Amino acid sequence: MSGPNCYIVSYDIMEPKRLRQVHRSLKGFGDPLHYSVFRCNLTDKGLIELMAILTEIIKHDEDRVMIVDLGPAEGRAEERIVFMGVHPPDCQPDAVIA
Repeated sequence: MSGPNCYIVSYDIMEPKRLRQVHRSLKGFGDPLHYSVFRCNLTDKGLIELMAILTEIIKHDEDRVMIVDLGPAEGRAEERIVFMGVHPPDCQPDAVIA
């Protein structure tokens, strides 16, 4: 079994109640980087769990969620994220959803 991968999860949710539900759910899987953008270190199982939860919350004909795989969390994922201006607080690389 391989280790976790680093994912960037971005969302555009049209209704405030669903927006709060998505945000709350993602807080259980990763760290916020920007408004509506999270960095998550997930195993394959964790990714499936996250997608299942989001599938139940969003309206597929109105909302949008983008999940970008940056590769192994212990690899070069950090080098692939570039910030300009104010940086978010350091993420907890040990926070892995198995």
